[in-house]
Amino acid sequence: MIFEKITDMLSEKTGVDKSEITGETIFAEMGLDSLDIAEMLLGIEEAFGVSIQAGPDIISVSDLVNKVETALAEKQ
Repeated sequence: MIFEKITDMLSEKTGVDKSEITGETIFAEMGLDSLDIAEMLLGIEEAFGVSIQAGPDIISVSDLVNKVETALAEKQ
């Protein structure tokens, strides 16, 4: 569910087809810069009700999914 929601958001923001987005997809390769990622994080925080800190350790879709999973686990 987390991966699917994130890929939906990425597809909407970038126009890249969801089927082309994998866990290994790098945000920079999709044309996203740090501001785009920060904006996306705000949407993710709202969608999942968690707080995610932007940082250099979030460069791929799987990095972001792991951050959300960790934040959700800590919230419980």
